[in-house]
Amino acid sequence: MDSDSHQGHQHQHEHKEQGATAQPGMHPSFMRVIQQKQRLKDKLKNIKHKIGVYSAKGGVGKTTVAINLAYALHQKGFKVGLLDADIDCPNVTMFLGMEDAKMDNHAPLKPVEKDGIKIASTAMLVDELKRPIMWRGPLVTKMIGDFFEYTDWGELDYLVLDLSPGTSDTPLTIMQILDLDGFVIVTTPQRIAGVNSMRSGLMAKRMNVQVLGVVENMSDGKPSKSTDEVVSSLGTEFLGSVKQRAKISELSDKGKVHVLEDKEAAQEFEEIVDKLTKN
Repeated sequence: MDSDSHQGHQHQHEHKEQGATAQPGMHPSFMRVIQQKQRLKDKLKNIKHKIGVYSAKGGVGKTTVAINLAYALHQKGFKVGLLDADIDCPNVTMFLGMEDAKMDNHAPLKPVEKDGIKIASTAMLVDELKRPIMWRGPLVTKMIGDFFEYTDWGELDYLVLDLSPGTSDTPLTIMQILDLDGFVIVTTPQRIAGVNSMRSGLMAKRMNVQVLGVVENMSDGKPSKSTDEVVSSLGTEFLGSVKQRAKISELSDKGKVHVLEDKEAAQEFEEIVDKLTKN
C-alpha cells in the first residue's frame, strides 16, 4: 500500500473512532471542531450540568456572580466545579484568597479544592500572579480546550465557567466545542451594560446555546428598564438582583465569599439558584 493510501485509511479510521463522519465538501477545520466536541462530550460525561457566566461588557461582576453561584449551588448539596475561563486575565484565585494555589502542569491537571469546590485557573499555572499572560488567540483557544480535555474534574453536578468579556476567542470557542446547558448573562442597571448583554445573549442564540436567564448586578433591588429590555429581547427569565453594597468589594479584597459572609447576599443567590435548578 502506498503512503497516500495508508494516510487516507488512517484518517478514515480516526474519524470512525471518534464518532464523527466527514461530509462531502466539509472543511478539515470544521471536522476537527466536530471531533473535539465529541471527545469532550465523552470526557466530561460525569459532569451533569455546565453553566457559563457571561457578558460582553467588562466590569459588570461576572466573576462575583460565578463564584457566588458556585458556592450557592454547593450549599444546596451539589458537587460543584469552578473554571476561570478568562484565560489571559484570571481573577478567581484573587477573589478567593488563593493567590498561592498551584496546579501541577502535567496532564491530567488536578483542580485545587477549596470549601468543597474544585477550582481551576491559568493563575494556578503561572509563576507570578502579576505577570501578564500575553497569548494570541490560537494559544488562548488551545488552553481552553486543554482545561476541558486534560483536567480531571471527576463527578460533578455543576461546572460553573467564569468567561472573559467580549464576543471573540474565549466565548466563541466554548460555544463551539462544549455542550453547555446555557449561559447566565450578567448585566448592571447601566444602558451600556444592557446593550452589551444583549450582544452576549444574541451571540449565544446564534450559536444555538440557551440563555438560562439574566442577573442584574450592582442593583438597587429591582430590575432596571435596561435589564427589562435585555430579558425581553433575549426571550429569557430574570433570575434575580444582586444589590450594590460596599461590603461586597471589601469581602472580595479579603478573598472572602459573599454568600458565606453576608446573609442578604446568601438570600439573593439562593433565589437565583432556585430558579436555575427548578427543572
